[in-house]
Amino acid sequence: MRREFIANAAHELRTPLTNLKGYLEALRDGVVPPDPAVFGSLWDEAERLVRLSRSLDTLAEGDAGPSRQPVEIDLVRAIRSAVDLAAPAAQSAGLRIFVELPARLPARADPDGLAQVLANLLQNAVRYTPAEGSITVHAEARRHDVLVAVSNTGPGIPPADLAHVFERFYRVEKSRDAARGGAGIGLAIVRQIVEAAGGRVGAESAAGLTRFWFSLPTTGG
Repeated sequence: MRREFIANAAHELRTPLTNLKGYLEALRDGVVPPDPAVFGSLWDEAERLVRLSRSLDTLAEGDAGPSRQPVEIDLVRAIRSAVDLAAPAAQSAGLRIFVELPARLPARADPDGLAQVLANLLQNAVRYTPAEGSITVHAEARRHDVLVAVSNTGPGIPPADLAHVFERFYRVEKSRDAARGGAGIGLAIVRQIVEAAGGRVGAESAAGLTRFWFSLPTTGG
């Protein structure tokens, strides 16, 4: 597992580094002009490396053990904040976001970790929802925990892949995910943070609808 993880990490680093090297060599040799489009591509690849390094840091911190104890939070407030942050990207992609939330939903979680979980799930939904599609965020109280689900319209995930989507570096369609900036780390981080808080994660996909969900303990334990 360690060898596979290192090999996958090296592969994910190699692609943007190769692209950066190619652009820089072309600029050095005068093959391409130093125009804004080239610098924009260089910036995008550098940003991709930064995102990847931060994701690896998050995974490493989780392997060392939870850094913060869960506290009581209002899940509805956290979800609305995350949706507000994701709204511009969704609008740019021609998507609609719907929320189905109670007035208040107490739960226990690390606020920073929860914000990252919600951001990762919403970013994932925006990335893979076709134009004019929709994303729905639903939350509800259950008997022993609270449930949050992020659903999106689209082609869905093949059944054989569903059991692996929360694994590190796993990507359903490697070429498609690479083109869209996915590194197969976001959902692994979601699982790590949620399980550290005592919750669970899952995914379902059928009939043009994909649903990622997670549960968290209630404030009553």
